[in-house]
Amino acid sequence: MQATADSTKMDCVWSNWKSQAIDLLYWRDIKQTGIVFGSFLLLLFSLTQFSVVSVVAYLALAALSATISFRIYKSVLQAVQKTDEGHPFKAYLELEITLSQEQIQKYTDCLQFYVNNTLKELRRLFLVQDLVDSLKFAVLMWLLTYVGALFNGLTLLLMGFRLKSQALKGTLSKWIPHRGLNTKRNV
Repeated sequence: MQATADSTKMDCVWSNWKSQAIDLLYWRDIKQTGIVFGSFLLLLFSLTQFSVVSVVAYLALAALSATISFRIYKSVLQAVQKTDEGHPFKAYLELEITLSQEQIQKYTDCLQFYVNNTLKELRRLFLVQDLVDSLKFAVLMWLLTYVGALFNGLTLLLMGFRLKSQALKGTLSKWIPHRGLNTKRNV
């Protein structure tokens, strides 16, 4: 009974996540979408200028600075007003964030499937099971050496993200009706 409740809850969370992603892609809430995409763009720009370690360290320092400042502010406010509200992050500290054994098993099974398929395909290509496929792979890797010499990896990531988001938006617009738009679609 617990497993079905967990899977129903996970399906609900997944459905909600998909709905939120679609809302972001269609810019339904301009303020929220601007914040999310602006933050993502700033992160990608930071990664083009600084190392991953530096960006992660600066993000962690910024988050710690904000939470420590807020905690000190709330403590001073409680001392001045002589109230006993407690820890300002108490609700978040008490949240249960552990994964159940079933959830871990489900995710690792999915990951195992993709890793095994990738390893089988790479083995097939590198050990020349099919000469034509291995030659195509070799040509692709040779072309990627030139692409790698011309572009930064994050530049390619940005270009791929842009192309994928445009393709996804085009696909979604065909299958999902536009909410809030006054255009009529011929079905």
